[in-house]
Amino acid sequence: MKLLKSMTARWLYGFLVIWCSLALPSASALDSGAPAAHEGVAPRRMTPELLWQLTRLGEAVVSPDGRWIAYSTRRFDLAENSGSSDLWLLPAEGGEARALVSGWPGIGGLQWRGDATSFRLYFSGVDPADRAAGAQVYRWAVGDGTARKISQIAGGVANLKVSPTEQHVAYTARIKLDPTVNELYPDLPKADARLIDALMFRHWDSWHDFSYSHLHVAPLDPQAGVGESRDLMAGMRAHCPVPPFGGASQFDWAPDGQELAYTTKIDERMAESTNSDVYLIDIEGRQTPRNISQGQMGYDNDPKYSADGRFIAYHSMERAGFEADRNRILLYDRRSQTTRDLTTGLDQNADHARWLPDSSGLAFESDYRGCLQTFVIRLEGGGIQPLSQGQANYALQDLSPDGQSVLVSKNDMIRPADLVWLDRITGAERPLTQLNADRLADLELPTVQERWVEATDGKKIHCWVVYPPGFDPQSEQKYPMLTYCQGGPQGQISQFFSYRWNFHLMAAQDYIILAPNRRGLPGFGRAWNDQISGDWGGQAMQDLLSATDSLLSEAYVDKKRVGAVGASFGGYTVYWMMGNAGDRFAAMIAHCGVFNLESMYASTEELFFVNWDLGGPYWQSPELRAKYEQFSPNRFIQNWRTPLLVIHGEKDFRVPINQGLEAFTTAQLQGVPSKFLYFPNEGHWVNQPQNGVLWHRVFFEWLDGYLKP
Repeated sequence: MKLLKSMTARWLYGFLVIWCSLALPSASALDSGAPAAHEGVAPRRMTPELLWQLTRLGEAVVSPDGRWIAYSTRRFDLAENSGSSDLWLLPAEGGEARALVSGWPGIGGLQWRGDATSFRLYFSGVDPADRAAGAQVYRWAVGDGTARKISQIAGGVANLKVSPTEQHVAYTARIKLDPTVNELYPDLPKADARLIDALMFRHWDSWHDFSYSHLHVAPLDPQAGVGESRDLMAGMRAHCPVPPFGGASQFDWAPDGQELAYTTKIDERMAESTNSDVYLIDIEGRQTPRNISQGQMGYDNDPKYSADGRFIAYHSMERAGFEADRNRILLYDRRSQTTRDLTTGLDQNADHARWLPDSSGLAFESDYRGCLQTFVIRLEGGGIQPLSQGQANYALQDLSPDGQSVLVSKNDMIRPADLVWLDRITGAERPLTQLNADRLADLELPTVQERWVEATDGKKIHCWVVYPPGFDPQSEQKYPMLTYCQGGPQGQISQFFSYRWNFHLMAAQDYIILAPNRRGLPGFGRAWNDQISGDWGGQAMQDLLSATDSLLSEAYVDKKRVGAVGASFGGYTVYWMMGNAGDRFAAMIAHCGVFNLESMYASTEELFFVNWDLGGPYWQSPELRAKYEQFSPNRFIQNWRTPLLVIHGEKDFRVPINQGLEAFTTAQLQGVPSKFLYFPNEGHWVNQPQNGVLWHRVFFEWLDGYLKP
């Protein structure tokens, strides 16, 4: 790996860097970012409490000289029910990491600026000694003992990006444009109500707060820091980044620092459209923003300028209203103002694309055959080159300055993410961190195997099977089994390490976990991904039953102790199985699941999702109403017998709380053994540490009560 040429001046520079950084706190070479070791003996198996003690890897960026990697980590204090972040500096060749910042409420926006001889690290963060200021901009240079705050922006910054010339910063901030009831009727200051006259008044887990996220730019002075900012979207009732999941990837600086490409969504029928676009804006305001994806009606986002300034690459979904369409990489030529699809013929997604340093191509990541793998695609004639091939998830972080090595985070179902170098030529891996070595060292670990099962239509279903620690297929012991039902409905079961649906933790409780990549999940071609739309209760359900029956044929599985669990569309699957799976299952758990398709349609927020996947509103035609009745779980409640745990959050607006309430009420009235775990302050996910531990405790108590002797 050629990260830096061997030159006397740079060796002296490197010595100075190391000498100046000695004052920083240190961490062991392959254990940087991990909390202090346990007192006493570590647990032999994974537990919910230990899961929340694991250090979680954040962002990682490589310095311009290729010598250093800055990365962030996050850890949680279960007793305090809160988390904190640390910022680390690690030699790119491996070795001892040192903490630049420790115990901050939040850290983000890591980026190096400068060249190989002089460079600085910028980031945004909330200093615990000055929480009221919010997230501000910080700068650290090699040789500095501490990072220096260089902004004092009212309300703080989000999604920080420093221009390549270091003359400006761009960031996003919320701007209030809509009046509240109290502002409309000032003589009623204590009135507690909303006036709503359009859809998308709430989104995923938040009510519209009368403000919009706008892109801002401000001058950056080497001495004075960040100056007065300007709203580049002044007066627009639109967002950058596009909620709910958009981040800093949705805008980018041109190499000359005079232009920004950004993503926004301007559509009067916001709830029914996926039409976001990429705009170019002169930071001096000399020209009207120009839409370079005009007429493309699906998601267009994540613009990235090539280092030579010639091109802008961005992601694009072709079909309007389909949020899970194949993600392409489109290439916009700034000279000719023409666009071409760089991924024509590629039967898989291309996500999180990053330019190679020489502008000759892009690296990207993609769901592929049950894993997340990384690839390189050339602009001209080179085809697609796989970079990673292991049984793991490889998520792109950065590239070395010479482009010969790719920095990724690597994890699998057994271990959380760590940093790894991938050699672009040989594919060789070189580990850099082991953030949780002390936590995992003494654990008995599960094992993971692939399994292919024949579907009812003759196609092959890919499955992951996770076996408990010490599992021996030749022994006479019989194990309880869980069929895991994936959500989405389009979201591959890869080698993810989830902090909710954690297969390591489930297997540690002596369950065999079956996780089928049923119809509708990406990574197995476009036709496989698309099939589920309009067929929710059809082939996908048969795939899950085929996979379940296949594993039930193994002698080591106890056929009377089988459960089905899942969230979101996986929760829908559980409710559907309650009425259509016969006597296969002895216990069920549905988290934030869809129970009644008609009431779901009329209460969810992103209508483009149900319009595409269900075909539109149930009242639109007799044929569509019949389809709703065919696939809605509430139509099969006469068959409900299996004990059911319902879990739902009050702030879940994608699958609203009425779905969980209806399912639980139905189970109770049907005399089905049932419980309802209700979270008043959680949404579609469970994010608070103690709520997370409670979730797992109730989860396993329910399963153990029915699936263990």
